Amino acid sequence: MDIEALRRDTPGCANRVHLNHAGAGLLSRRTLAAVTGHLELEAAIGGYEAAWQQAEQVQAGYTNLARLLGGRADEVALFDSSTRAWNAAFYALSFRPGDRILTGRAEYGSNVLAYLQVARRTGAEVVVVPDDASGQLDTAALAGLIDERTRLVGVTHVPTSGGLVNPAAEIGRITRAAGVPFLLDATQSVGQFPVDVAEIGCDMLTGTGRKFLRGPRGTGFLWVRTGALEYLDPCVAEIQSADWDGKRGFSWKPGAQRFESWEKSHSNVLGLNAAVEQALELGLDRIGERASALGARLREGLRAVPGVSVHDLGPEPCAIVTCKVAGTAAEDVAAALRRQHINVTTTVPEHTQFDTEHRGVHPLVRLSPHYVNTEAELDLAVRAVAELASAAS
Repeated sequence: MDIEALRRDTPGCANRVHLNHAGAGLLSRRTLAAVTGHLELEAAIGGYEAAWQQAEQVQAGYTNLARLLGGRADEVALFDSSTRAWNAAFYALSFRPGDRILTGRAEYGSNVLAYLQVARRTGAEVVVVPDDASGQLDTAALAGLIDERTRLVGVTHVPTSGGLVNPAAEIGRITRAAGVPFLLDATQSVGQFPVDVAEIGCDMLTGTGRKFLRGPRGTGFLWVRTGALEYLDPCVAEIQSADWDGKRGFSWKPGAQRFESWEKSHSNVLGLNAAVEQALELGLDRIGERASALGARLREGLRAVPGVSVHDLGPEPCAIVTCKVAGTAAEDVAAALRRQHINVTTTVPEHTQFDTEHRGVHPLVRLSPHYVNTEAELDLAVRAVAELASAAS
């Protein structure tokens, strides 16, 4: 990849050292033009009229997302966030007393709250699968816990709280063999490295545009395996998701469209499509290799700093790096770095409840580079953290 050309095409690279792609990636000029161009078209000719004029490009958004994920366009539904997409899938399942929801310690906070709500409503049970020695979900333990009571395995691929990459393909192999639905939250993984639904073997997958895909905020998507539609009953019926039968009944739209709502931001959809197109052109293999290498360099640099501890799990961590500076609160470290125009954030204990219960390390400073970052930027960030650690000692 021509990193300098990509950086010139990314306005934010001129203003900041952006190490918060796990929060929101920097938009390229191409994506920015897709969003603002459509808003200008809406202002010029009208919102409905602009949507009609750009209908082919909107449909291309489904096609390109399907290419990105290894699925089909009719298996993709668009939403305004990954959380909305995940809720559409999860709440389409039915649960009864005694049913079990199996999940991991790294599960995202909103997902956990949904599990707990359904357990409270229905009498289902939430079971947390332990980690293995490396810190990833223990697939042997998962296989041992699955039984006739298991209604769902829900797993976060890459947690918001660190560099862990859960073994999604092995989880998929286990759930397929057991005939248990598998919902994968891929919010932090799609766009960071290759994610193929056929290889993973999940039944449902959710993601967002705003993070490693470098798309606009207010975009999310759901992929649903066609066979899973047999046991999913969407919780909302409206004119985008269902067809009136002319009497007093209705039928669901074919494919994943049955999970959508009619209203959407067409400018955001076009911006997401532009970002996905760029990722496809660059190649997820190359993106993944560079992102992983940058994460490893940053992690190694921070580990070498006296007074700094790194808290990432898993045998092969990704580009999300978490650390703690002894004697300094994580938010104070993040604020000090932001004053130096280095964008980072912190983990939140409530966003990974089971991990917080188990490790008790949160909040941590979270740094998440991507392919548009340079090695020099990472070294600058390490030096800045080192100065803070030295001052605190």
